[in-house]
Amino acid sequence: MATFLSRLGRLAFRRRGVMVLLWLLVFGGMGFAAASAPPPPADTFSMPGTESQEAFDLLTEKFPDASADGARARVVVRAPGGAKITAPDRRTVVERLVATLGTSSPQVVGVADPYKSPDVSISEDRTTAYLVVTYRVPAMEVDDKAHDALDAAVAQAEKSGLTVEAGGDAVKIEQAMGGTGEQIGVLVSAFVLVLTFGSMIAAGMPLITALIGVGIGISGITALGSTLGLSGTTSTLAMMIGLAVGIDYALFIVSRFRAERTEGRTPEEAAGRAVGTAGSAVVFAGLTVVVALAGLAVVDIPMLTKMGLAAAGTVAVAVLVAITLVPALLGFAPVKVMARKGRLRYAVKPLSERGRRRAARHEAKSAQKTGPNLGSRWASYVLRHPVAVLFVGVVGLGTIAVPATSLELGLPGEGQMSTETTQRKAYDLLSESFGPGFNGPLMVTVQAKDARTAGDEIGRALAGTDGVASVSPATANRAGDTAILTVVPETGPTEKKTEELVHALRDTAGELERSTASRILVSGQTAMFIDFSQTLDDALLPYLALVVGLAFLLLMVVFRSVLVPLKAALGFLLSVAAALGAVVAVFQWGWLADVFGIDAPGPIMSTMPIFMIGVVFGLAMDYEVFLVSRMRESYAHGARPAQAVVDGFRHGGRVVAAAAVIMMSVFSGFIVEDNDFVKMIGFALAIAVLFDAFVVRMAIVPALFALLGRSAWWLPKWLDRILPRVDVEGEKLGGPQAAAHPHGERTLVG
Repeated sequence: MATFLSRLGRLAFRRRGVMVLLWLLVFGGMGFAAASAPPPPADTFSMPGTESQEAFDLLTEKFPDASADGARARVVVRAPGGAKITAPDRRTVVERLVATLGTSSPQVVGVADPYKSPDVSISEDRTTAYLVVTYRVPAMEVDDKAHDALDAAVAQAEKSGLTVEAGGDAVKIEQAMGGTGEQIGVLVSAFVLVLTFGSMIAAGMPLITALIGVGIGISGITALGSTLGLSGTTSTLAMMIGLAVGIDYALFIVSRFRAERTEGRTPEEAAGRAVGTAGSAVVFAGLTVVVALAGLAVVDIPMLTKMGLAAAGTVAVAVLVAITLVPALLGFAPVKVMARKGRLRYAVKPLSERGRRRAARHEAKSAQKTGPNLGSRWASYVLRHPVAVLFVGVVGLGTIAVPATSLELGLPGEGQMSTETTQRKAYDLLSESFGPGFNGPLMVTVQAKDARTAGDEIGRALAGTDGVASVSPATANRAGDTAILTVVPETGPTEKKTEELVHALRDTAGELERSTASRILVSGQTAMFIDFSQTLDDALLPYLALVVGLAFLLLMVVFRSVLVPLKAALGFLLSVAAALGAVVAVFQWGWLADVFGIDAPGPIMSTMPIFMIGVVFGLAMDYEVFLVSRMRESYAHGARPAQAVVDGFRHGGRVVAAAAVIMMSVFSGFIVEDNDFVKMIGFALAIAVLFDAFVVRMAIVPALFALLGRSAWWLPKWLDRILPRVDVEGEKLGGPQAAAHPHGERTLVG
């Protein structure tokens, strides 16, 4: 592996013009393909095998005119000061609003007049009413003209003095434009790179190559969108992870190149060794990320599978960019820029005896001046106090992880939106006037020969279930073989009692099916959210087992050890548990809610844990491979176990710390967003990277190496014979003390 990649790196360095041109052609070609491709399809959401999906498919078949997948908007109208919404003058305003919305857009199918069903659509105190606008297209296909028409109609009705708010999936969600947090994150990233390399050119290289890789990946997703059914949101995860790992991979190779130049190697040799050693680590780190993302397929939710595979493809592109384009660009960088200040630089030419003695004296003085850096000093401290460091790290993360035992999963709803949004205001108005369960009604579908009669009988039976506020009369289709009932819970859509009610209704439905000779399905948006959360919850352990197991095998091949990958996997699980504990404490329990601007603490978004595991697992294995591969390299070249740990931190600690700070700054930018769920994702990723990089990899890992000693690199002989040898540490390239150039001696040139 190292030999092949070294040759590839040297080839890219020598043919740098051709290599850069090839990547530019790929970049331009993919961009052209993306621009020429048909528009990507709208998001489709399905959960094969769930009761909610079965009911949705049935409704689409039996009620073709009802637009089962069509978007809906619920416009809530309240009279001021406790006045009656049924008063003639206010009724005129509301009926005008109904008429305006009905003709506002060709996408509108119809508008339900609240005065035609006052018992359902007008509150008991007669102060509040709501009307439902139904669209013929799904929420993602509602165009800007329809959104603007809805907003204009609402604004016109408000001029009469009424309080008018709109909720539902047809209402446009306002997207924050370029928040200050993201800008700060980018600035911090640039600052860290400049601080790491001491050069704007060297600092800009990881950013440029990462952007090129992400651009190619996203363009490929867009170009193949209509063919493979990849929606516009499929690229979200790909962009986030592709940019993260792209910066990491380029950062590691550039840093290794500069280290090789410092040891006296020519630029071409340094590029070859950087790609042969650091590039090998990049390849295997990339493989672990691809495993984590492709493993989302085990969840069996098509949308998540597509997102995972698209992101995995973008990571693969980032790996190729790192091992080919980065060494090519290094060939264009000025020599002074890519060599560390205050260090020796050499060129190949014959030396006299006097010149050799002079070079040796300079090298000795340089080594004395350089001394141990912060990474090696920290590693030495941990090696002296391994038990204390290990105890503090494990107990500290374990304590933070305790709230994770109370984790409750749910999907984002309007009740968790900012109180400044019209969706949240409409949600609160409905809760106050009709009860908290009104925002999460359940839909019961009944299939029978006489569906209306069976539906009414089933409705009366379900009305007696604890937690049910009301049940509507059955509405049958034209064929009379399918009916729909609406069940309103007493509790809100995200409350635990509502979930228990869904399970109770399904249990009761199973008993009623036999007595009424019918097929009963409990669905609706609230039930769908519950099924979605349950599906993700059931898939979490298999997903963890898959990604951790495959990564364990990969790391065992890379490090020729059983304990190193075991330690890496356990450390990752510890950091993820601590991050989940912190998320639960802040976003579910409400600790520090005012500090983070959280309006409504509640259940944790169902997709957050599995996405966090995928992203953090990739970054954690990056840091593990980057740091430990340098230790393995030193150990393979004859260093003692303790010295190998110090060498690993001397050369890799700064790079891992820089990469972690960059990722934390980028993810932290999302914390300032108005949406609580965006805050949650940003907070979870930032805190997970903090725990994994600085506690697990920087403290727990060296402490374990100190306690294990040579046992850390133990591998049974029978397993050693079976496992393929990939030479990630670059042993075949020659050790650190080997001659830097095979064709001559070096002389000091700077």
